[in-house]
Amino acid sequence: MALHDLLWPLFLGFVTAVLLVDLLVLHRRDRAVGTAEALWTVSGYVVLALFFGAGVFVFAGADRGAEFLTGYLVEQSLSFDNIFVIALIFTHFSVPEAARYRVLFYGVAGAIIMRLVLIVPGSELVERFAFVGYGLGALLLWSGYRMWASSEESYDPSQMRSIRLLKKTGRCAGSYDDSRFFLRQAGRYCITPLFIVLVAVEITDLVFAADSIPAVLAISDDSFIVFTSNVFAVLGLRALFFVLASAMGRFTYLRYGIATVLVFIGAKMLLGSYVEIPAFVSLLVTTGVLGIAVGASLALPPAEEPDRLAALAARNDRAPPDL
Repeated sequence: MALHDLLWPLFLGFVTAVLLVDLLVLHRRDRAVGTAEALWTVSGYVVLALFFGAGVFVFAGADRGAEFLTGYLVEQSLSFDNIFVIALIFTHFSVPEAARYRVLFYGVAGAIIMRLVLIVPGSELVERFAFVGYGLGALLLWSGYRMWASSEESYDPSQMRSIRLLKKTGRCAGSYDDSRFFLRQAGRYCITPLFIVLVAVEITDLVFAADSIPAVLAISDDSFIVFTSNVFAVLGLRALFFVLASAMGRFTYLRYGIATVLVFIGAKMLLGSYVEIPAFVSLLVTTGVLGIAVGASLALPPAEEPDRLAALAARNDRAPPDL
């Protein structure tokens, strides 16, 4: 077995071990997660990602190392809006504080499996068929333009088609039961509102993956680099949620930075046959643009800092839904 092929089972085993320790040791009992704990957890995952990136630099070369870090930064930045939508889902369904981490845990586990299923064949298609790469490049250009030009819109999680279908089954319990996804009522099993929330979170991640996976596929043609950079960003998503969910309004200009990065990566993929942009240039552009966007957001806040979550929640009438 080649070393590259051996890396896959080793990395998947490592991720599985991390998730099991998280679920069975660190968060065996459901409880609310404080900001200080979340900050330490985020820091730990960032250090872990940087340590892994350093290993890629040493053993796979500078170009692969730069590709990993660029992919990690892109995926991490795209998760900001994902966090906001998840916070909106939690607010809409009045999810108890103690149950939120468990939903995010299973949401992250599902996101990792989803990326494994999408990235491996996606990377193979990009390598074999040039037109797939051009299609992804065009998709990224459109995504960047849409993100740059779009205005804030209302979002109602209860109108998701999958949520409406689940409600129509007639097997939805009317209230939460701690952190359980299923319970037995009147001799039959029912889903709890927490299971509906989990489905909404998984579908939200799938929607955001439509931008993030093509972006990283455009950065690297190595499926292992693409997958690992995505996974490290996703692993920290749970803790990052508890750090950023209440402060999303402060990052006013971040969406424009992300949009610019998507356009840059899309253009790089479309022009790849004519202009070769080194991996380090992509890393510098990505880091610089996102750094400027975050710095501008912190240095130049709007006159009245918007509370995106509160505004959209009020617009959509966030009373607890009748399940």
